[in-house]
Amino acid sequence: MSESVKGIGATAEAIAAAVRSGNASAEEITRAFLAHADKTAGMLGTYLHRMSEEALRAARAVDAKRASGAPLGALAGVPVAIKDNICIRGVPTTCGSTILEGYRPPYDAHVIERLRAADAVLVGKTNCDEFAMGSSTENSAYHPTKNPWDLARVPGGSSGGSAAAVAAREAPIAYGSDTGGSVRQPAAFCGVYGLKPTYGAVSRYGLVAFASSLDQIGPFARTARDTALAYNAVAGPDARDMTSRAEARPIDLAALEGGMKGLTIGIPRDLLEGEGLAPEIRACFDSAAAAFASHGARLIDVSLPSAKHAIATYYLIAPAEASSNLARYDGVRYGLRAGDGDLRAMYERTRGQGFGREVRRRILLGTYALSAGYYDAYYLRAQKVRTLVRGDFLKALSGADALLLPVTPTTAFGLGEKVEDPLAMYLNDIYSIPASLAGVPALSFPAGFGAAGLPIGLQLVGHPFAEETLLRIARAYETWCDAATKAPPIATEVSA
Repeated sequence: MSESVKGIGATAEAIAAAVRSGNASAEEITRAFLAHADKTAGMLGTYLHRMSEEALRAARAVDAKRASGAPLGALAGVPVAIKDNICIRGVPTTCGSTILEGYRPPYDAHVIERLRAADAVLVGKTNCDEFAMGSSTENSAYHPTKNPWDLARVPGGSSGGSAAAVAAREAPIAYGSDTGGSVRQPAAFCGVYGLKPTYGAVSRYGLVAFASSLDQIGPFARTARDTALAYNAVAGPDARDMTSRAEARPIDLAALEGGMKGLTIGIPRDLLEGEGLAPEIRACFDSAAAAFASHGARLIDVSLPSAKHAIATYYLIAPAEASSNLARYDGVRYGLRAGDGDLRAMYERTRGQGFGREVRRRILLGTYALSAGYYDAYYLRAQKVRTLVRGDFLKALSGADALLLPVTPTTAFGLGEKVEDPLAMYLNDIYSIPASLAGVPALSFPAGFGAAGLPIGLQLVGHPFAEETLLRIARAYETWCDAATKAPPIATEVSA
């Protein structure tokens, strides 16, 4: 194996280049990552289903394709992990829920088709909060996932398995879904990159729906360039998704080396002054802003006045859409069926036994918000506030190339710490939800470490379909700050 891709620390970009040139074997690379995951995945709880045999077959097919002289894709031979709410034909897809235990989709999601076309190697389905509802990956019906930096802490959620897998070097790239921060928050907690694309930039075909007007598939990676490669592999229009947008364009990797000079960064001071932002997060934010300025960026103050209503707005809209989307799980067509006999009783038993506590809570909230007499007062009003939130972002971005925000108010919290307090759990998404409501792209990037040695992520929010600008800024920061290059102990000690 080429020295440049030897071991589990190799980037996706280096692996793909080595495989395409013939300097490395896709099978050998895949075996190295699978062997490492054999040692770490059980400790971390990163996967719900490993695809080891399928991965080796795919890797051998990539090697055979190269040997035949056929051109290889941009992710040739790169091991990729997939959140368990994204359909892979014939592979268990449970969404972390008992109600879908044993379900094997008869088709591939659009992003899976694109990854196969890019010659990526799919290595497994990662753990997640049930139906992507949660901020800690403790709501999985199967087991919690642990943070690679501290096994007593959460990795974030709902895409915690994907974030932890990338941080622990079980795969160079993983994909998750982001509805209110479910890619960005675990990326921040685990010290990796996490991109929520512009709504419509990546097809949702084959993504099991939670809240259809908010859900987006996004990648995790350990470098800005790998994040761009992962985005390019799946972005673009898809006729099967009516919300898919033709404006989505591949990122020019050369443009990521443009640096900060000439860019304007907006600082939303009004969001930074509220209670709950940990001093170490604020200190990291101020340090990053100062670094941006010292490297040629212009900083300006902006305002997002409606963002203070974002959590209340989100927890009306998202549960309402979840109530509608999850009505299909009734024990009749697929998944769990709890008993036979009376149809209504079977529905009640199936949904009562099949859905976990958090999912049931959100279905009840959403059903109430949509009910007669309350629709206008709650759901419709929330949609109006959502329009105000989007308007605030577009106004703030009218004079800036991107906005800089925290991702989370604290570093990763302890396992079990917030499970019994739903409001405390929901408030953890205070900085990530606004961009989701606005439908604009947002990127969590590794920015430093707290006093306990836990990662701190910061967030860049940009113009619609300006993912390239966000990754250009993050790439510049990556060259000054070594936060993205550090590995959690489990990645180095276990592989030694």
